[in-house]
Amino acid sequence: MQEARSSRPTMKDIACRVGVSIKSVSRVFNGEPGVSPATAQRITDVARELGFRRNDLARNLRQGTRSGVVGLALKHSATRFFGELVRGVEEVAAQANSVVVTANTRTAGREKETLQMLSSRRLDGLLIVPTGDDHSFLAPEQATGIPLVFVDRPPRRLSADTVLADDAAAGAGVAEHLLRHGHHRTAVIGAAAGQYTVDERVRGFREAMHRAGTPVGDDLVRLGVEDIRAALAATAALLGSADPPTALFTLNSVCTTGALLALHEAGVRDRLALVGFDDFETADLLSPPVTVVAHDPAAMGRTAAHRLFDRVAGLDEPPRTFVIPTELIARGSGEIPGPGRTRMATAGSVRHA
Repeated sequence: MQEARSSRPTMKDIACRVGVSIKSVSRVFNGEPGVSPATAQRITDVARELGFRRNDLARNLRQGTRSGVVGLALKHSATRFFGELVRGVEEVAAQANSVVVTANTRTAGREKETLQMLSSRRLDGLLIVPTGDDHSFLAPEQATGIPLVFVDRPPRRLSADTVLADDAAAGAGVAEHLLRHGHHRTAVIGAAAGQYTVDERVRGFREAMHRAGTPVGDDLVRLGVEDIRAALAATAALLGSADPPTALFTLNSVCTTGALLALHEAGVRDRLALVGFDDFETADLLSPPVTVVAHDPAAMGRTAAHRLFDRVAGLDEPPRTFVIPTELIARGSGEIPGPGRTRMATAGSVRHA
């Protein structure tokens, strides 16, 4: 069995295994003559066995050259959040005379493969919206001088610059808002637990409710909701329970859409309060208009890109976490009064830094 390696294999490792000089290995990977076909084949076979990948970025850094290209890895790009994030990154990249190459990671397994591929290319640095739960495989890349900045969620088992929305403060703000309107039984509907954004929003919400003497029971928290149909079903089940909630907090726009459909089917759109995380284009056109927590993905993208280009320019300091504030926009659905309360005039927005 091959011994586990603690760091990325090098040309020296290949040269030692094959019994040739480092220069011979370099010639093979640079497409230069001077190595017999049989030896070249042996070098590529050993390189594949060791998991060697030529690091063009590290070579550029040693030579003091830049490619003018940065990578952006994210789960998918067909949502409003990711579209705005990409726009923010590209604004800063244009100012730095660089272009952005975007790669979709889709799953945790695909993320590792994609990031390893990107880190071996001639890129000046990487921006990453993480999917997996272990990013220690990037430590060797980081050690060679590749700048890494994580966005929306922090890396796991790796220390790196990170740009986040203030998810916990947003969750707390929703709880406080609904309490002011007389809601002491609010249900939470969101994606799977274990995701940083989900966990932080729920944590902030629960802690604020607990401080107010209104702890949130597990029967009111429905996670693992990944599509509109599931959100509709989760909401319908809550409405049909023996002790239904008087308000809903949905943790993303998909869950908000499913909840709105369920409320419409049950005929309670104007009687049950709703606050959704993530703004969406038609939120103010519905009846009642939807109260949302809005974050600023474009600002997150700009902040992350500025940090990346500072690193590319030579900034050498410990990793930092940058937190971008959110804003609760009161439009109507989140201001429907709880039992025994009358409607309060609270339209507007509240910023949570």
